[in-house]
Amino acid sequence: MTDAGSVEALPGMRRFSALFGAVIAPTSFITGLLYYFGLNQAYWFYAYFGVDATMLGLGTTDYLVISVDSLFVPMVVTAAAGLVAFWGHDLLRTRLAAGGRVRVLVVLVPTLAGIGALLVLGGLWSVLDDRFFLRAHLTAAPLSLAAGVVLLAYTLQLRRPLPVGAFRLTRPTPADDDADPSEADRPDDVRPQPRPPEPRPDRPEWASVAEWAVVFVLVGLSLIWAASDYAAAVGRGRAQQLASQLATSTAVVLRSERSLGIDAPGSRELRCRDTKSAYPYRYEGMVLVIQSADQYVLLPQSWTPDTGVALVIPRTDTVRLEFVPYAARGTLGRSTC
Repeated sequence: MTDAGSVEALPGMRRFSALFGAVIAPTSFITGLLYYFGLNQAYWFYAYFGVDATMLGLGTTDYLVISVDSLFVPMVVTAAAGLVAFWGHDLLRTRLAAGGRVRVLVVLVPTLAGIGALLVLGGLWSVLDDRFFLRAHLTAAPLSLAAGVVLLAYTLQLRRPLPVGAFRLTRPTPADDDADPSEADRPDDVRPQPRPPEPRPDRPEWASVAEWAVVFVLVGLSLIWAASDYAAAVGRGRAQQLASQLATSTAVVLRSERSLGIDAPGSRELRCRDTKSAYPYRYEGMVLVIQSADQYVLLPQSWTPDTGVALVIPRTDTVRLEFVPYAARGTLGRSTC
């Protein structure tokens, strides 16, 4: 019989892991997740400036690189939580091996089960009701559901190796003066003995596989939900950070063969006096956000969420960009061409 504290015999989990690896390639699965999180962060980043990210033509590599920014903190936190969980499990195994296994589990199992049930209830309530208080806190709802499912699954693994009736603690032995003299004088082989716990029946393999599949789906979807919310928050945060630094960012001078009709607040159009200039129109007061798929995304340096306008300029031979560092900003407006 497997020790209750070891939780080593998990044939259902091993079988499910083998089936999952045979159906879905781990590399493709991870790449798909990175692509999704990068897409989510990019969408909310450009949405802050009023730009639809799908029109920028960002590629798979772009989204994979962007996803590192939004997944770094979740991956570190998840890895740290997993390490703490493994260390806690080892400490529990040591405590159980030292004796008093049932007395420890009779307190630990109901406590973990109660906490897990409350967390699952809060997570499921958040799924069904957007007004539930957990939804007001970043990633609180999905992490509550994931942690609750993990605690319940771990509690069951602690409970299952024990035989039926193992949690029924024996009553204390009555005092000698209260004991029945006739029963106390009986030899040991004649006294009534407590019935030993009955072994638990073996579970079918399909039930174990199905159970771990449900646990994996619930925990996986919860973590994806949490990472998606965090990626959206990172995208908006990076956009707000960029907007706050526009005034001191490297400025862009946009030169064009013909008038582009740019009338964004904070930008200005200048025309060269030299009629033979290849780029007679000059636009100042802007910052380059990104160049992607033959398009430039520009923001006026005075951009605000209330009055700002984002510019998407096609990258062609008829336009040219010049970059002016913040230290050289005094030269803007002096050129005659």
